[in-house]
Amino acid sequence: MTLSLELSELATEIAREAGELARRRRDEGVRLAATKSTLADIVTEADREVEALIRDRIREARAGDGFLGEETGAELGESGITWVVDPIDGTVNYAYGIPAYNVSIAAVSGNPEPESWEALAAAVNAPAVGEIFTAALGHGAWLAGNRLAVTGETPAGALLATGFGYDPATHADDLATVSRVMPMARDLRRMGAAALDLAYVAAGRIDGYFERGLRPWDHAAGELLVREAGGAVSWIDSSATRPMLIAGGREVHAKLHAILTEKR
Repeated sequence: MTLSLELSELATEIAREAGELARRRRDEGVRLAATKSTLADIVTEADREVEALIRDRIREARAGDGFLGEETGAELGESGITWVVDPIDGTVNYAYGIPAYNVSIAAVSGNPEPESWEALAAAVNAPAVGEIFTAALGHGAWLAGNRLAVTGETPAGALLATGFGYDPATHADDLATVSRVMPMARDLRRMGAAALDLAYVAAGRIDGYFERGLRPWDHAAGELLVREAGGAVSWIDSSATRPMLIAGGREVHAKLHAILTEKR
């Protein structure tokens, strides 16, 4: 078994257990633990508990690996493998009882710096709907035994997804970006969970996705899903404080990239 498959199996196993814990805690009732960057950027007690479980399971299986988690930060390892974890992606949805949340786990080769790592394995578990999206480098992206493939042509226009940052000061720019891409769109979706948006691109449920200001744990697993499903992922404004990720089938990705890099 290749390393990427081995890591994918472990990521899937841990994501399944972590997702079940998140779902149980949601059913029991959510307690808010803190806010982060803004009042809208919340963290629940479940976020912390789920991340602790994931960290413990990784340490038990692969003690020498590094770790980068949304709630607990970075820890360098000795093996050259780092796990990048969002314990509950879509925390606001989770707190409100909206089922669009997930556990996102990726294993990457290298240090916890997206510019230099290579994603090897991914698991995105949406426990409220009973779906686990998985990928291993060189072995495709999968859901329930079915290999995933991104959308090809979109003659009726592309179904696009995006997200907005928590800082209200960024919303005008985000809305302006939406206005720029709408001429190529069939419609727009705004789910509030980046890893699910990317998983849905990989599954062909969404044709393209764009969002500024994502953090490493937001996109590490989902980005590999899209690539392994035959799609393209790129970043623009890489020197800006809020670089933008663009993902989609190759035709849609190319159109989005052209629109969003056009000088105005």
